[in-house]
Amino acid sequence: MAFGWIDEQASARRRAGLVRTLRPRPAHSPLLDLASNDYLGLARHPEITEGAAEAARRWGGGATGSRLVTGTTELHAELERELADFCGFEAALVFSSGYAANLAAVTALAPHGSLIVSDAGNHASLIDGCRLARGTTQVVAHADPEAVRKALGTGGGVPAVAVSDTVFSVDGDAAPLAGLAAVCREYGAGLIVDDAHGLGVLGDGGRGVPQAAGLAGDPDVVVTVTLSKSLGSQGGAVLGPAHVIDHLVNAARTFIFDTGLAPAATGAALAALRLLRREPERAARARAVARELHTRLTASGHEAVRPDAAVVSVRAPSPDQAVRWAADCRAAGLAVGCFRPPSVPDGISRLRLTARADLTQGQIDRAVGIIGDTRP
Repeated sequence: MAFGWIDEQASARRRAGLVRTLRPRPAHSPLLDLASNDYLGLARHPEITEGAAEAARRWGGGATGSRLVTGTTELHAELERELADFCGFEAALVFSSGYAANLAAVTALAPHGSLIVSDAGNHASLIDGCRLARGTTQVVAHADPEAVRKALGTGGGVPAVAVSDTVFSVDGDAAPLAGLAAVCREYGAGLIVDDAHGLGVLGDGGRGVPQAAGLAGDPDVVVTVTLSKSLGSQGGAVLGPAHVIDHLVNAARTFIFDTGLAPAATGAALAALRLLRREPERAARARAVARELHTRLTASGHEAVRPDAAVVSVRAPSPDQAVRWAADCRAAGLAVGCFRPPSVPDGISRLRLTARADLTQGQIDRAVGIIGDTRP
């Protein structure tokens, strides 16, 4: 029977406790949100929603075409200029998602015959970029510049890039970016990093991990970001030297053939970026909330990973217990993330908490209490 294998895989997932289901949320949820990636609490900020509404009124509901046809508005160009300036890069290019931005950066910058060195903890979008690229990929140990050095040493002088998240989405730990850059420069390799979880949280006023590491604007560094986390909108971007961005315009398939980012999302991201410039303290507040969550949870006996940004990972005994723990938290009024295989590269299931700059002390107290009370 056609697609009969799907039922077999579904049964295997049920036996392993790995079934995923969609859970539509209402417009106004009573749950305390520690599950979304709205790190700065901007997704519902009136300036950001008005930025989206005004863009939709002026430019329409959709981009109407690919960026190279009709999908580039003056608003897109404005966002690209301000995003590049804020993060310290020469140029930027906006995509319909952070996923599309990562696919573009890796596939367009790793031509046939090149070597790609990829961190074992990288996000699925970077992994898929490596799979689609025409180069040869070597996966190396997590956050290990020496492993990257050894891999680059096997390249035999071919063009090479190292690919890494700046802040890893599962445990929230930061990559040793300065060390990675130094190793890449020994071999004349480029460095592509995904700053999805760093923008808005780390760096001077939220300017990101590359800026904090002193790499912003360097000619051998390319950065991807998402507009859907700290900026409370949707979409993604690639930042880097102008000639690299020009190359993506001409060679990146997820740019050439994809419909442009909707004006509403573009307007919301631009409004959020401008608000962050005015209120840089939001970045420090998100980090402070993450540290407090970690300190209090570990003090009460939970196994939690020390956060380098705004993600706090709390380990669960098993996939089934992680699901039950998250469900019990929800029943008690707290939304938390639940990461299980295959989303976690080490096979260890976790609750994933996201700190938000707009959480009050009372909300932090409540979250810590619920997580403790529902612990399996």
